[in-house]
Amino acid sequence: MEVLRAANERQAAGGDVLHLEIGQPSTPAPRGVVAAAQAALARERLGYTDAFGLPALREAIARWYRDRHGVSVDPGRIAVTTGSSAGFLLGFLAAFEPGDRVALAAPGYPAYRNILRAVGLEPVEFPTGPETRFQPTVEHLEALETPVRGLIVASPSNPAGTIIHPAELARLTAWCEARGVRVISDEIYHGLEYGQAASSTALASTNRALVVNSFSKYFSMTGWRLGWLVVPPELLRAVECLAQNLYISPPTISQHAAVAAFDCIEELEGHAARYRRNRDILLEELPRAGLSRFAPPDGAFFLYADVSGVTDNSEEFCKRLLAETGVAITPGTDFDQSRGHHSVRLSFAGAEAEMAEAARRIGRFLKG
Repeated sequence: MEVLRAANERQAAGGDVLHLEIGQPSTPAPRGVVAAAQAALARERLGYTDAFGLPALREAIARWYRDRHGVSVDPGRIAVTTGSSAGFLLGFLAAFEPGDRVALAAPGYPAYRNILRAVGLEPVEFPTGPETRFQPTVEHLEALETPVRGLIVASPSNPAGTIIHPAELARLTAWCEARGVRVISDEIYHGLEYGQAASSTALASTNRALVVNSFSKYFSMTGWRLGWLVVPPELLRAVECLAQNLYISPPTISQHAAVAAFDCIEELEGHAARYRRNRDILLEELPRAGLSRFAPPDGAFFLYADVSGVTDNSEEFCKRLLAETGVAITPGTDFDQSRGHHSVRLSFAGAEAEMAEAARRIGRFLKG
C-alpha cells in the first residue's frame, strides 16, 4: 500500500506509472453483477440478511463446488462473509484458542500472521523456496521443532502464484488430520489457473478444513467486500455466533449482485485469458531484462522474483525503480520478513501493453 501511495503521488504530479504493485483485478465487476445490484436497489429494502447470508447465494456457491470441482457441499456449511478477511478472522477465532500455534509458509500473504497475532495466536513461519515452488510440504511440517494446531495453505498463492498439486494437497491434509492439525485453505484465486495447472479444493480430501474463498479475484468484485467460508460441521455454531456479533450480516446489496456472478462465466474467463497472456509476456521478457530467478506462476496474477543478484534491499530497489522508470512493483519484505529484502512481487493484473513496457523499463534500469 505504501508503494501504491507513492505511485499515486507520482501520477498526481504528472508522472506516468505502470501499476504492477497492487493485488487486485484491473477489470470491473461483470455486467450481470452490476445489473443485479441495480435491480436490487430498485426492489429491495436491503435490510439485514441471515448471518450466513442469502440462501440463494449459499446454494449458488454450493453448485459452484459441484460444477467446478465435482465436490458436494451442503449449503448449510457455507457462511457468506464480509470479504475473505472476515472469513479468516471467523475461522481463526472458531478453530483455535489463545496461544495456539499456526504454521504458514514464507513467503506468504502478510495478513495471515497479522490477523493471527491480533487474536492471540502464534504464527509459526517456515521458509520455502523455488524447489517446492514456495509451497509447504509434509517434510516442512515434520521439521518443525514444536507441534502446531493449524496450517494455512494457499493455492494459487500470493505472492508466488504457485499451485499445490492435488496429490500433495491430499498428502498434507491427511498428515494434518492424523495429528489433529486444522487446515485453513485459502482458495481465493481459484479460477485463475494457467497452462496445465489445476487447483484442487481442500474439500476434495477432507471435511475438517476451513476453506476461505472470495468474490474479489476471479469474480472481479474487490470493492464489493464479499467472500465465503466453508465450515466443518463441528464449528458451524461457533462461526455463526461470532458472525452475528462481529458483523450481523454481510453487505446485502453485494449478496444480491453476487448471485448473478455465476451466470457471467464467459466474461470472467475472458479476464482470466488476459491474465494468462500477461503472464506469458513476463515469462518471456523478464529473463531478457535480467530477472530470471523465480518459480513460474501457475495461477493468480503474481510473480515473485529473486533480485539478490542486484540488491540486498528490495524496498530501496522498488523506490528507485518507481522514481526512475515509473514501474511500480512490491518489495518482498511484507511477504517474508527474514528473506524478503532479496525479493520483489510483480502483479500482472493490468493491461497487456503495460507488461511488455514494464519489462523493457526494468531491463533498462538493471543495465543502468
